[in-house]
Amino acid sequence: MDRTIDVLAANPLPEDDDIVVRERLHTKRSIVLVVDISGSMKGERVRTAAATVGALAGELNMDDLAVVAFWSDAAVLTRFGDPMTPLGILDTVLRIPARGLTNVQFALETAAGLLRGVSSRDRRVLLLSDCVHNAGPDPRYTAASIPRLDVLLDTSGENDPDLGRDLARIGRGRIRTVRTYRDVGPALSAIFGE
Repeated sequence: MDRTIDVLAANPLPEDDDIVVRERLHTKRSIVLVVDISGSMKGERVRTAAATVGALAGELNMDDLAVVAFWSDAAVLTRFGDPMTPLGILDTVLRIPARGLTNVQFALETAAGLLRGVSSRDRRVLLLSDCVHNAGPDPRYTAASIPRLDVLLDTSGENDPDLGRDLARIGRGRIRTVRTYRDVGPALSAIFGE
């Protein structure tokens, strides 16, 4: 804008190439959504998970998305480059019954493994969980190995905000709280709208 004003001040009848335009380029991101489906993630939390999956899959269509569901174990639902539709991912997440303990460390290790094979400059993990880690090693060490870790902390029931804040801080990301599915959109905007 400043260069264009300088040109216009010197030449009141500008040529087409005298007007300087800056065009924003979208840098393709590689995002792993990690969704907690442990035994504590029932009821309203299922709707929150569904809203998150649907919003991410629909809105980040220019980005690469992988999805991991976890409990005391973890399952890769989609990998980068897999053909997917937002409804297909959503259906898969909703078919998995909430069960078991919460092993955040194993989920983050699984997500970090998916990111290792990706060359994109913006690589990150988005964790949706209550962060009540009750199985496996401390997840903080794994969080440090992830290029960026953002946390959507589900506060609709029991939750561990201290662990959620630690994971986001150590993972050089942000934390946002969600109580219902209605909170998902604004939280994702705050995380991705940088």
